[in-house]
Amino acid sequence: MHESLTIGQLSARSGVAQSALRYYERLGLIHAERTGGNQRRYARTELRRVAFVRISQQVGISLEEIRAALDSLPSSRAPSPDDWAALSRTWRKRLDERIRLLGKLRDDLDGCIGCGCLSLQRCTLYNPDDTLAGEGPGARRLVLPHREDPPAPC
Repeated sequence: MHESLTIGQLSARSGVAQSALRYYERLGLIHAERTGGNQRRYARTELRRVAFVRISQQVGISLEEIRAALDSLPSSRAPSPDDWAALSRTWRKRLDERIRLLGKLRDDLDGCIGCGCLSLQRCTLYNPDDTLAGEGPGARRLVLPHREDPPAPC
């Protein structure tokens, strides 16, 4: 078995398109050596980095944040379980907050869809006359952890 992977092999093994792998490399998320013919060769350890990038993106972490996290890993050797654990600790609070918000969204949608009232005058998710616009952009009632949760939907 070869020590390095071609871009096609990395793509097949990771399930990530070759174009995305080249993009990840341009951003510094993964690294390749070049052959004398200027072909990319990836260390097998890059498979973990690609998997980390993909799952991080799926939970809403930006590529910039992913790169910063990957930059904290050693470049001279394959990251150890301790290295990955240290990286994980830096994201734990943020991921816990994301999990809380997803649960709140799920529960609010269940209540709103389940009630069947379709009354936009009574529903706590409705924002008559855009009164929350003064608080800033986005879903103000759902995403702001410092704001008191509104009563359950009707």
